[in-house]
Amino acid sequence: MGGKSVSELDEKEWDLMMNMNLKSAFLISKHIIPNMVSSKYGKIIHVSSRTGLQAGGYDSAYAASKSGLIRLVESTSEEVKDSNINVNCIMPSIIDTEPNRKAMPNADFSKWLKPVDLAKVVLFLCSEESKVITGAAIPSYGTT
Repeated sequence: MGGKSVSELDEKEWDLMMNMNLKSAFLISKHIIPNMVSSKYGKIIHVSSRTGLQAGGYDSAYAASKSGLIRLVESTSEEVKDSNINVNCIMPSIIDTEPNRKAMPNADFSKWLKPVDLAKVVLFLCSEESKVITGAAIPSYGTT
């Protein structure tokens, strides 16, 4: 996979991943929810990962942070559902971006998730058509 095993991972790397992927979502939610509760309306969409459902090895910090994010979404959605607030997350596979192409130059980019397709999922979750969806982790995969 290219990552590190648990025994090779240092605490700073673990903390960085938790802060970047989980604590940031917590802080965003913590600070925006009071305004949404006052308005009796809101849509929160966090970005987890396919890895949040199943780790591949050598990705423990990333997988744990993304899995934790899914549980945060589930819990938060229950807390605010009576205020007409939807809290969901998307779980993309590898996104076809220039940095990912550089990091994995021999991969088959045609199978990767296109950013425009991911944006359409987010747009749907922001729409009124998604009002019955809350606490969900939405798979958003390319053809991998």
